[in-house]
Amino acid sequence: MAENILMYKGKPLVKSGNTIYYGYMDEPYVAIIQIKSTREINGEEVADKVTVQLFRTDPAITRLKDKIVKNAERKGLYSALEIGCIWLERELKSSDK
Repeated sequence: MAENILMYKGKPLVKSGNTIYYGYMDEPYVAIIQIKSTREINGEEVADKVTVQLFRTDPAITRLKDKIVKNAERKGLYSALEIGCIWLERELKSSDK
């Protein structure tokens, strides 16, 4: 694994365009965060409207509708990342049982 991967609470964050993948793809679930709009604050562009989805990573599930476990919209990246982190941890714990 590359040494310069950004980690958050022990799980990787990988950005592709306006989408951020949070978690390990070889685990049963991953959080997907999409930045829908941005705004400027003090000359910096920051995420404004953000959606977060908890996805099943099982390749046997082919329908997108069946892969989405939870879905929410949040204002700001931090809020979306926190809810995605909470969902991910809960689902991973329950799938270990």
